[in-house]
Order: sequence, then C-alpha cells, then structure tokens
Amino acid sequence: MLNIVDKLIVEFDTALRTLAATPTSARPTPGAGLAEAELSDAEKRHAASLMRVNHCGEVCAQALYQGQALSSDDVKVTQALALAAREETEHLAWAEGRVTELGGRLSLLNPLWYAGSLALGYAAGRFGTRWNLGFLAETERQVEAHLEGHLERLAPQDAKTRAIVLQMKQDESAHARTAYALGASELPEPVKRAMRLSARVMTQVSYWV
Repeated sequence: MLNIVDKLIVEFDTALRTLAATPTSARPTPGAGLAEAELSDAEKRHAASLMRVNHCGEVCAQALYQGQALSSDDVKVTQALALAAREETEHLAWAEGRVTELGGRLSLLNPLWYAGSLALGYAAGRFGTRWNLGFLAETERQVEAHLEGHLERLAPQDAKTRAIVLQMKQDESAHARTAYALGASELPEPVKRAMRLSARVMTQVSYWV
C-alpha cells in the first residue's frame, strides 16, 4: 500500500507526463486510415481550435481523476478512475496529434487548468464514494454532450477529426455508465450548473488561448 508521500510522488510524475511529455495510445488513432479531407484555411483553424479545446478537456480530466483517486480509499473507485485516466491519456494523444496535423497549437493555459481540476477532484473525493462517483458520472455526461456539440460544428467532410471525437464520446459514455454501475449518486442541480459554467469558461478561453 502506497503511503501519502509515495502517492504524491506518483501524482507529481503523472502531472509532469500529462503537461510536458508526448502522450501515447495503445489503441490506433481513430480515423488514421482515412484520407485527409479538403478543408479551407478557416475550417482547418476551426477544427484545430475545437481539438485544442478537447485536448484541454482531457488535461482537466486527468487532473480530476488523479485528485479524486488521491482522496479516495475505495479500491473499486480508484480502479474505475485509473481505467478512465488511461483512456483519457489516449484521448490526449489523439487530440494532440490531430491539432498538429491541422497546423494548430495546444492551450497555453494547460498548467492552470490542470491545477484547478486537481484541487476540484481532490475535494470531490473527500465527500465519500457515492458522491465521488457521482462527480465522475456527471463530468463524463457533460463531456459527452460537449463532444456531441463538436460533431455538429465540425465540417461534414472532415472525417478524420470526426472519427476521433466520436470515439472519445463513446469512451466518455462508457465511463459514466461504469460510475453509475458502481453506485454513483446523482449530483444536486446547483452543482451540475456550477460544473457547466466552469466548463463553459474553460472551453471558450481554450478555443483561443
């Protein structure tokens, strides 16, 4: 069993790898075999900005799950969070790769988003297993809705980007189902609204910065 110092060292290493290292994926990148669509410069910039938002969201997800796991003593919860974090790392790799292909850049504010999300995740974990899982489930549901919106905003012919976003959406939905299967409690509506508001700020800022 890791003591608190060991856990902090592990989490610090994870933070460095999330923010500074190039992520890798065990699964092939969705749409990797598809031909690149003919996109206008405006469509490429827009797609790159949306994928920058998605990359930033995955940075936040990594931090949230790490914070939640750090403050949880429930083995099933920490295992569910670890599985979700592994798939989010793949999402990081896919989003970063697609941003590069489209000629874009990653958010300059990722360290700030990471720190805030880590603190929020740690706080969620302190409320106990059912609420910790509830926070996980609601986060995934909101991300799923957010990705659905991106599918509507992407150019119809941009099959490569759409394939990545669609697979991410499917993974997020699976994470939410897992949380509910483990006994997640439904969060109060004011908490959900606060989560949506903070997510809106992050997405709007990271689209440009």
